[in-house]
This record gives sequence, structure tokens and C-alpha cells, in this order.
Amino acid sequence: MKKIILACLFLGFILWAQAQSLQVVNLTCEYIPNPLGIDTSQPVLAWQLQSPQRNIKQTGYELLVSTSEKDLAAGKNLVWKSLRKKDDQTISVLYKGKKLKPFTRYYWKVRIYDSEGNLSPWSETAWWETSTLQPSDWKAQWIDNATKAPEKEVDFYKDDPAPLFRKTFEIKKTVSAARLYIAGLGYYEANLNGSKIGDRVLDPGWTNYGKQILYSTYDITSMLQQGANAIGVMLGNGFYNPLPIRIFRPLREYLTIGRPCLKAQIRITYTDGSTEIIGSDASWKTGSGAVMRNNVYLGEHYDARKEIKGWDTASFDDRSWQTASPATAPAGQLTAQIQPPIRVTEVIRPVRMTETRPGEFIFDMGQNFAGVARIKVQGPKGTKITIRYGEDVYSDGSLNVMTSVAGQQKRVWDANREAPGQPQTAWQEDSYILKGEGIEEWSPRFTFHGFRYVEITGWPGRPTLENITGLRMNADLPRTGTFECSNPLLNQLNKALDYTFLSNVFSVQSDCPAREKFGYGGDIVGVGRAFCWFYNMENFYRKVIHDFANDQRPSGGMTETAPYNGIADNGLGEDSGPIGWQLAFAYLQKQLYEYYGDARTIEVFYPTLVRQVEFLRSKAVDHIIETCINDHESLEERIPALFATAHYYHHVILLAEFSELLGQKEETRIYSQLAQEIKDAYIRKFVNEETGEVGNHTQGAQAIALYYDLLPPQTKEKAFQVLLRSIREQDGHVAAGIFGVPALLNVLRENNRNDIAYEMVTKRTFPGWGHMLESGATTIWETWKYSDNVYSHNHPMFGSVGEWLYQSVLGIYPLLPGFKQFQVKPQPAGDLTWAKGCYKSLYGNIESSWKKDPDSFTLQVTVPVNTTALIYLPCTPQSTITEGGKEVQVKEYKDGYACIETGSGKYSFCVR
Repeated sequence: MKKIILACLFLGFILWAQAQSLQVVNLTCEYIPNPLGIDTSQPVLAWQLQSPQRNIKQTGYELLVSTSEKDLAAGKNLVWKSLRKKDDQTISVLYKGKKLKPFTRYYWKVRIYDSEGNLSPWSETAWWETSTLQPSDWKAQWIDNATKAPEKEVDFYKDDPAPLFRKTFEIKKTVSAARLYIAGLGYYEANLNGSKIGDRVLDPGWTNYGKQILYSTYDITSMLQQGANAIGVMLGNGFYNPLPIRIFRPLREYLTIGRPCLKAQIRITYTDGSTEIIGSDASWKTGSGAVMRNNVYLGEHYDARKEIKGWDTASFDDRSWQTASPATAPAGQLTAQIQPPIRVTEVIRPVRMTETRPGEFIFDMGQNFAGVARIKVQGPKGTKITIRYGEDVYSDGSLNVMTSVAGQQKRVWDANREAPGQPQTAWQEDSYILKGEGIEEWSPRFTFHGFRYVEITGWPGRPTLENITGLRMNADLPRTGTFECSNPLLNQLNKALDYTFLSNVFSVQSDCPAREKFGYGGDIVGVGRAFCWFYNMENFYRKVIHDFANDQRPSGGMTETAPYNGIADNGLGEDSGPIGWQLAFAYLQKQLYEYYGDARTIEVFYPTLVRQVEFLRSKAVDHIIETCINDHESLEERIPALFATAHYYHHVILLAEFSELLGQKEETRIYSQLAQEIKDAYIRKFVNEETGEVGNHTQGAQAIALYYDLLPPQTKEKAFQVLLRSIREQDGHVAAGIFGVPALLNVLRENNRNDIAYEMVTKRTFPGWGHMLESGATTIWETWKYSDNVYSHNHPMFGSVGEWLYQSVLGIYPLLPGFKQFQVKPQPAGDLTWAKGCYKSLYGNIESSWKKDPDSFTLQVTVPVNTTALIYLPCTPQSTITEGGKEVQVKEYKDGYACIETGSGKYSFCVR
């Protein structure tokens, strides 16, 4: 009996120790750790699990939420107590407690049960804080400085100083907490008692201001002082007060516009429980400062002589300032901004300086990126320094601005007449006039540029490399992917992709950071998956989806760009865009579901997607859509209807999938049937069932049909062989365009022909990514061919190769939403001898590291807790497979791979 008791105690100790080793970590709300200022009534919660044990799964959880950290610890006065809930989900857990209150911090913690019934320790306490939850929570007014827009177009290009706003207030009691809620259009910079609030730049994000305006929340508790305080806000133009310059279309005719305006409120909570609100209204004062002109395309001009010292402090005498005026409120709904804010994310130092002409200095930053230059200078008062930006230089070393000219506005300069307002060549330019007071440091506030080279003229004396730095700016996206391999070219490509992607996330995913800055749907469809491997895109892409919904046309069509700016090339009427560009709306919802398990976004926008698909249906004749830009920048002859109809099919199969997910049985039946009818029509029109040729049997045509499975079953292998033939006809080079490339690389992966993809990606001759890098590119070009006059050198469109690095080289691929189940199937190819990388899924890190030598193949894999994986090892049935030195059970052998199913844990496989 004593032995039995001891055995039970020992077993109990083991189970207790196992439970204690299981940790609940990395709690998030709305996909953010401890978010400040959310306005959703039912936020999404998530957590991760860690354990040194293998095959650990969650079978249930307990979750507590309280408005008091002390009450949470005591388990009393809870707003939500989720008793043991049988659920294996650790992501996308909807809050289901009491109705949330505005301006309230909620503390929460969770513990989980594993498959043995063991209970983990409680997690660390996390929190979220609500902001305004309804319009009445705002106790502030929109204000401006009562200036009007110029009547003549030419006058828009004259000085128009950025307005300043200030308000003083007294603190007489002890402060417990203080928050600033602010929306400043087009951009703002807020200061408190002489110091900048937060580290955001170019805030708020660009939206259709007639539908939605984003506001941000700041914790300013530590910045307040007893007695007098002052808040100061400077406003920039952004996209709310654009110039009438033609960025292909006159922006002022299509955007919701107005003079810079502000809505802000400070909410102070005192230790005695009372609150005080200081809201923007007519009691605020307004003046103007040193930013004389600012535009997101042409740049910013700053006269330091006009700086007003101390304007944002309480001691400043503002009696000469005017009172602010109530502004006509923009129509958009104020919404909390939860997408990652834009920040300065890197300081880049130049690698060389040359003097191309007397007084003209060119700085090579060594890297193409998006942001601004910062100068450090000393000189006489009134000295004007001009800074121009470009992606290239001419053979004599002088600056080439032509690939980054706004809207391709390039005209011959006529020296005999005054330029009428709009610059003859709309290059990127900033300027600074010195105040002559010691060393002066400056960088623009309300613009951003795309560049590698900086031209400086007007410098007092001769600058050095220490006088210029580059400030890289981008949405501060959480990084999720890392990649490295034995081929330096692929490592260089990975770096170039990273700089390209981050250059094009300034609240919209743009096509280029200089010339256009627009959120083109086609570019998003082409590289959305690649972005999701590199960064956590949940909150960024949710905002983009909302942008497209905001601009949906009255009949249901989606626009080519969002926010909409008048461009509708090869669209389907009523200002809707080409169908491949319209696809971004549905496609991004699929990506959020696939990568993050986000079905909530699908549910919210489901009626909008139904309207869009019905619009597309009305434009299809016999299920064929004829018009589209189609496979943009392909080197092959294209058939527009072939791509347009494939994208119509993609819309419909996504809608059918979403209908099923949401339990809409009748609509699932309707759209599944419609998808089949489109497929049948596509096969009849474009597919030769005898030969497997699709359309004009180019790379793009074959790949699209295979990728979408728009083929009869008996024709697939023939179509794939035709694809291989089309690749050989291009001597192994890529020739497809924006949509054909990701389809091509995925089809080769699915058919275990990564050897062909590897050769294609690494070729150093034209055309291809290797050729770009061999030609000196540090970011991805807009076109396969080098351009010194028209096309951008920093364009994510062909960045779809980024998903190939993760899906084919590392072999990671999701099988269930959020990577609840995934596969690791590396496809070694060419001269690659090793590769390693990691993807940070919502469940935890997925790691794949492999090495190949003549006698063996080793693969190390990390499978997060609460997930499962299918591991594919290249081998034959005669190979010996071990894991941790022991032979393993093989689930099946297929196509040169052994498949092994695993639960969570770290694994080390070896094939001999």
C-alpha cells in the first residue's frame, strides 16, 4: 500500500511539474500587446503557449477580466469570468463579458487545460484600454484657423504656413492618469509643455475622410506638471489639403478635402476619482510657424527664421494670436487607429559624397528607401539649403530625378516664361532657411520621399558625410519572418524585398513611395501573401479592407485604388477598377483568415462582398469578363479576358467559401454553382483539352489556369508540361507579370519542381530578380527592364518571390487557419546546401532549418504548442529516417518525400 501511495504521489508530482512547465504567454487584444485606445465593443483576445514537452494541446481555458488589477488577482468584481470552457482555440477569442465602458482599462489573465486535464499557472496580467465608444464620448469640436483655399490654381503653389494651435490649462490636483485623443487633418504633430507627444509621424493614416477619420490615443500622464500646462499642435496638409497637381488625375476633384483642421481632447483622471476634459474649441489660440509649404509629393519648405520659441509652453504670451474657429466637420466617422503607426525605423548614413558641380553635392545613401533626409548645419542667417531626392544618378554623377517625378509630370522648362504654378518637372524637394544660431538640425515633418541619392545645394561651405543622414520611415509593422540560406544572392534578394515592402506601407500599401503613393489593389493581390510572411499584417490589412469598402461604388464595384483618387483604367464602369485590382477586397479577407484565423472581418464585410460579386456578375457576358489591365508588366503577349475571367472566378469561389464559413447554406449553393459555370465557360473559351494549351500558352496563361484549377482533371498534367515548355522557350527566365509570377512560383512548388523556380529566381541575366540585383538594385524595380526615366526603382509588384522563399525554400505552408496545422516541406534545389528561417505565427514560432550534403539531409523543425504539422522529408522508401537518433514512423511516401505527422515540440530529422 505504501508503494502504491508513493507511486501515486510520484505520478502526481510529474503531472504537477508538467502543468507548471506549461506557460501561457504573449497575451494580445486586437492582435496588439496591451493596446491603448481601442473602440471596438467586442475585442478579440489571444495568447500563446510554451512548454518543453512535446505534443501539448489546449483542451480548455479559464479567462478572467476586471477593471481593477487588484480585483482580478482576488477573482472578484469581474466583468467576465469564463469558467472552464472546452475549447482548443488560443486565437480569435471574442470577449463576451459585460458591456464595455469608454475610457476604461480592462485587466485580464488566462490559464489553460492540456489534453491530460492538467491546469497551467495563470498568465501574467495583460490589459486593454477603451477610448471613445460612441460619438457622444467626444467633448471637443473641430477647429481651424479660418483661412480659405486659394481661388486661383497658381496660388496653391505659394507659401501657405502650417497652422499652429495651442491651449493652456491648470493642474491643481494629483493626476492619476491622462490621455490625449487626437485627429489632425491632414497630418499633425502634437507637443505638451515643449516636448513632442509620442514618436508617431505622418499621423493619422490616410482614409476617405468623407467616410472615416482615424484618431490616436496617447498616454500623457508623465508629461503633465502641477500648475500651468500647454498643449501645442501643428497641422500639415497630407492628403486632406492636396495641391491641384495632376497625379494622373487632379486629386482635389476626387478626394474629400478641406483646410487643415483639428479635433482633440485631453481627459485627466485625478486620484480623488474626478475627471476633467480639455477639448478643442474656440478657446484655443492659433498662429503660424516656420513650415512655409508642405506637400506629400513635392516636399516641405522650412524657414527657421520664423520659428516661434516656446509657442507650445505655458509661459508663452499668446495675446497676439487669433482665436481658433469652429471648422466644418469632415463627414467621416471618427475611428480609433489600430494599424501600426508610421515611425522612423532606421537611421541610414551615406556611404559617399561627390561634388558634381561647384556647390552641388550628391550623397549616396547606399540603399533605396522611403523617408526624408536630416541635415546638421551651421551658417549665416538667411542661407537657403535645397535638398532634392532621386533614385538614380546620371553618368556624370549628377542627380537623376526622373523615376520619382510625381505623377509623371515632366515638361520641358521654358526659361523665357514663368512656370504657371505647378512645377514643370515635379521632383521631390525640401528646403531649409537657416536662422543662424549655432548648429541647426532639421528634417521635414509632413512629407516623405522615395530615394537613394540626395542632392544638396546652397550649403554654407562644404558638407561632410556627418552632415546628412537618412530617416527611414514606414508603418512600424511587427516582423514575423526571418530567412537566410547558403546562396548570397537570395539573402541579398530577401533584404531588397524587405526595404521595398517597408518603403510602401505609409498607412496604405502603395505601388511606389515617390511618384504615386497610391493603394493599388492589383499590387496588393500580387504581393499580399509575401507581406504576410515578412510582417504581421492583420491590423494593417484590416484598415486596407475598410478603405476599399469606404469607396465601394453605388452599384457595388470596387475602385482601382483605395482611397479612391479618380483612376479607373480598364475598369468595369461607374468608376470601378479593373477586376484584378478589385480582387484586393476579397483577397485580403482570405489572407487574414488564412494567416490569423480572422473570420470576424469576413462576417463584417460579407454583405459588401455580395454586392460586389453581383456587380461583377452583371458585367459578365456568358460568364466571361473581357476587360482588365490583366498581367501588368508581363513580357508576354496577353489575353485580357483570360486573366479577367480567372479573377472573376476567384471572387466567386471566395464568396462561396465565406458563405459556407458563415453558415449561409443557400448562398453557398448559389455561388458554388456560379463558380462551376464560370469554370466551364473558361475551359470552353481558353483551354485546348487535347494539348493542354491555355490561350496563347504563355507562362502567365498556363500558370493562371493551373493555379486556379481552371482545367479538366485529365488536362492538368498536359497543361503543366506546356508551362514547362513555355519556361524553356524563355531560356529558363521569368516572363510573366504581376499575377502570373506568384501563380507560376506556386504551381512549380505544388508540382515539386522547385529546381526550375530556383534557376528562374537566381538567373543574373535579363529578365529576373538576379538581373536587378546584378545591376545594382537595392529594392525591386517596377519593370523587369532597367529604367532611367519613367519606372520606379522601388516597387513591390514583383515582390511575390518573397512568399517563395518561405513556402518553397523553407517549405512552411498553412493548412488550417492561423497555422493551427501547417506543413514543412522544404524543396532543396540548385546549389543550395542549407537554409534556415522562422515564421512567427499567432500560435508561436515555426522554425525550419535544413542542411544537405552528399550523404544526408537534416531538418530541424519547431512546431508551436497547440498546433500540428506534416513534415515532408526528401527521400526514397529505401532511405533511413531518424529523429533524435531514433527511427521514425513514416505516414506515407509520395513524389520523392516521406510524410511524418507531428504534434508540438522541437524535432531534428536526418535522412541517410
